[in-house]
Amino acid sequence: MLHKIVQKLDQHAHFESVDAHCDIPCGIYDPHHALIGALTVIRMVDLINALVKEHGQGSTAEFINGMARYIAVKEEHAELTKHEIRIIWGDFIKAQHVETYPQLNGLVHKIMQLGSKARQTVDRETALALLEAVNEFAEIFWQIKGIETKRVPAPFPVSEEMVLPVL
Repeated sequence: MLHKIVQKLDQHAHFESVDAHCDIPCGIYDPHHALIGALTVIRMVDLINALVKEHGQGSTAEFINGMARYIAVKEEHAELTKHEIRIIWGDFIKAQHVETYPQLNGLVHKIMQLGSKARQTVDRETALALLEAVNEFAEIFWQIKGIETKRVPAPFPVSEEMVLPVL
């Protein structure tokens, strides 16, 4: 009913149409959480492999507890990475961005697939590929915003490169 009232008013008043990039709109987007998520996936893969190397295929309470925790964190952060990229892609990326960066949709799809594969496996190469794809996305994101980037070693136990804006 309210919609019909607004439609009738619009026919007479001709309201100006306004578009927003998100529901609020907040205007705050940054691929940093996706990068941290991808780095965490790598770290959990490393910890899982170290636990197996240390304890073998053992079934001690310490082994089971450690393995369950590492797997849970790996799952959570692979999904967090996918979530953060989906939000930026869905709320921030516009048609003109895809025109300028035609690889963008394929890159987002690749991140979604690598995030899923990282959840399904304990493969460091997959986790590294996820990070690299997120780094590529971050470079494009910051280029869209007109901000230069740099790659630096992450200051964590996993020291692979991550893309940061030059502010």
